[in-house]
Amino acid sequence: MPSTNNVQNTHISERIHELHGSLLEIVSAMNRPQRDEAMVREAGISLDRALFPLLVGIERLGPIGVVELADRTGRDYTTVSRQVAKLESLGLVRRQPSASDRRVSEATVTVKGKAMTDRVDAARERIGIEIFKTWDPNDLDNLVRLMRKFADALKDDPAKS
Repeated sequence: MPSTNNVQNTHISERIHELHGSLLEIVSAMNRPQRDEAMVREAGISLDRALFPLLVGIERLGPIGVVELADRTGRDYTTVSRQVAKLESLGLVRRQPSASDRRVSEATVTVKGKAMTDRVDAARERIGIEIFKTWDPNDLDNLVRLMRKFADALKDDPAKS
């Protein structure tokens, strides 16, 4: 008689391929330059498409070091450093030495930058309402709950280091 553990592992193995395919489609859609351009347009802001995800990342994750931001966005450190400098010159972020390690420069969003990301959030909400308006509310609640659970599991995964 097969163990319960083997049955569970078989079920997981069968679902991993489908989950991976779904994630690839989501990441591909989210990384399309046209999507960022549409979001910037919908938010009614004027910001270079390449700077947009960095500003949002700094607002959500800040204070954040440039190295970590580059790692999270899958971009080269020197490129991100230049782009954060551009955001700083626009008055959207400020860089300061880390409180824990003065050698590390961390970026935080300014009041002007937060106002811009608030407009992006409002645009994201309008777009999201359109996407999910035909969904059953319980399905949406389950998606949000399970995505959070999955994100937490990935974050806690020692293999990510």
